[in-house]
Amino acid sequence: MIINIFTLFPEMFTGFVKESIIGKAIENQLLEINIINIRDFCYDKHKQADDTPFGGGAGMVMKPEPLFRALENTTGKIIYTTPQGVTFNQKLALDLATEKEINIIAGHYEGIDERVIEQKVDLEISVGDFVLTGGELPAMLITDCIARLIPGVIKKESYENDSFFNGLLDYPQYTRPQDYNGLTVPEVLLSGHHKNIETWRLKESLKRTLLRRPDLLKNREFSKQEKKLLAEIKKELNYIKK
Repeated sequence: MIINIFTLFPEMFTGFVKESIIGKAIENQLLEINIINIRDFCYDKHKQADDTPFGGGAGMVMKPEPLFRALENTTGKIIYTTPQGVTFNQKLALDLATEKEINIIAGHYEGIDERVIEQKVDLEISVGDFVLTGGELPAMLITDCIARLIPGVIKKESYENDSFFNGLLDYPQYTRPQDYNGLTVPEVLLSGHHKNIETWRLKESLKRTLLRRPDLLKNREFSKQEKKLLAEIKKELNYIKK
C-alpha cells in the first residue's frame, strides 16, 4: 500500500516513518509512505503557501495553487484532515486499508482553500471534536491505524482482538509475573482451558463496554451467548450496587 502525505512540515514525520511497526512495514516493503512538502510546489521567491482570507478574519488560509500542483498526478483517494470531516473510526480504517493508494492532506492554519476541497478531495476526516495546530498528527494517526490492518504488517488475530474491531472494547490483558505484590492474575487465564478463557474474555469485553461505552451496544446484534453473558453481568452489577 502507498500512503502519500502532503504537509508544510515534513520534518514532523522523520521519526514516525522509521520506528516501530511502521518502520518495519516499510522495511519489509508492505507499506510505502511518501512525505511531500507542499512548499516544493510554491513557485514564488518566498515559497509562500498561505495567505490572508478573503472577507477578512483571523489566521491564514493555505493557497490553492501549490496544492493543485502537488495533487495533479496523484492516483487513489484524496483525504483532507479537518475538524469538519466525518469522525475517524475502526470501520473507516478497515475500508481505507483495502485501497492500493491514498493521499492525505495535512491541513494547517485556518484550513485550505475551499476550491481544493471541491475539486480534489474525496473524503474529509476528523479525529475528534477538538482542534489541533495542524493536520500532521491526525495524518499520523490515520496512517498508523490503517497500516496495522495491511496484511502481513501484524498478525491478523492481533488486530481482530482490538477494541472496536468487533464493536466491543478489549478485554483486560495480563502478563508475567503471575503475582505482583499480592495482585494476581485471574485463575481462568492460567487454566489452559481455551473455551473458558474465550468466554471469560467475551464477558469482560461486554462488561467493560457496558460500563465505559454503553453507546456501542445500542444498535448491536447480540448472539445468544452474548445475551446470556450480558444478563449475568447486569445481575452482578445490580448486586454490587445494592
